[in-house]
Amino acid sequence: MMPGRLRRFGLLLASAAVFGAAAVAQEGFGPLQPDPPTGKTPEQIVAAMGAREAEFAKARDNYVFKQDVKFQTINDDNGRPDGEYHQVSDIGFSSTGARTENVLFAPQNTLERVILTREDLDDVVHRLPFILTTEQLPEYDVSYLGRQKVDELDTYVFDVKPKTMEKGKRYFQGKVWVDQQDLQIVLASGKNVPDDVRKGHENLSPPFSTYYEQIDGKYWFPTYTKAEGTLHFAASGGSMGQDVHVKSIVKYTDYKRYRSSARILTGVEEVPEQAPPKK
Repeated sequence: MMPGRLRRFGLLLASAAVFGAAAVAQEGFGPLQPDPPTGKTPEQIVAAMGAREAEFAKARDNYVFKQDVKFQTINDDNGRPDGEYHQVSDIGFSSTGARTENVLFAPQNTLERVILTREDLDDVVHRLPFILTTEQLPEYDVSYLGRQKVDELDTYVFDVKPKTMEKGKRYFQGKVWVDQQDLQIVLASGKNVPDDVRKGHENLSPPFSTYYEQIDGKYWFPTYTKAEGTLHFAASGGSMGQDVHVKSIVKYTDYKRYRSSARILTGVEEVPEQAPPKK
């Protein structure tokens, strides 16, 4: 895969619409071909994807990167933000190898109509950069939808939804596009579920799309997430319910390999074990 191709793919996805059918209607997305895959069954593709995603999940744990989170509420009368949360952080490691977050930029939070919860921020770390590993696959129904050309990539498209939802756990529900060559997710578009819809306790999230680019010629890393939608908060007590238009963009950039806690085999190549430097 040539670097130019990857850059074009990233730019295409960054300009795509937020959710499912709208995204595939954009320029660069070919028609969905519902014919079966050639040479493999859908079940074999899903199994291979899960193994490849598990390998990538371990590899990503050995990278440092920059995370830029911007969340806004939108005034529908003029289309402009009327509140914003913005934070830029370096995601790295401590001297003992634990994950760390060093905040680089964090202006005053001006959100008034919604409150960002711990679950919202947890989504940024664990669920917006969606990964579907072998271990996670039994939790989901994964249905083959067809093949689709996305810019210069040939992809398989799958519908993904949780089989059951355990109390206290969050899941992904939507569609994933899997590169036919690398058998990794290159686009995920859907929603984190379930929402908490109890009056006065609502914890709601909008639909999102996460786009991936190839880093170091091996894995497809999440690099850009866009979420947008209208959240409905029901009336509580004597107050009236309200609809709040929200929009968020998360960028994951400057990936650099830092350390390895395990030996990762990629074909015939072996990545040697390294340890973080002592302070």
